[in-house]
Amino acid sequence: MTSARKRLLTGSITFAAGLALWLFGLDVEIFIFTPSKVGVVLMVIGGLEISYGVYRSFRGDGAARG
Repeated sequence: MTSARKRLLTGSITFAAGLALWLFGLDVEIFIFTPSKVGVVLMVIGGLEISYGVYRSFRGDGAARG
C-alpha cells in the first residue's frame, strides 16, 4: 500500500473515531476533559491527515522524497 493510501485510511479511521466520540460523548464528563471535545480534536487531526493523503496522491509519492 502506498504512503498516500495509508494516510487516507488512517485519516478516515481517526475522523470516524472522533465523530463517534463527538456524537455519543456529549453527556459524559471525565475529570479533566469531555469525550466530545476530544472527538472534535480527533476529527481535525483526521481531516488534516486525509487532506495530506489527497495532496500526496495528486503530487505523487516519489515527489516528497529528498
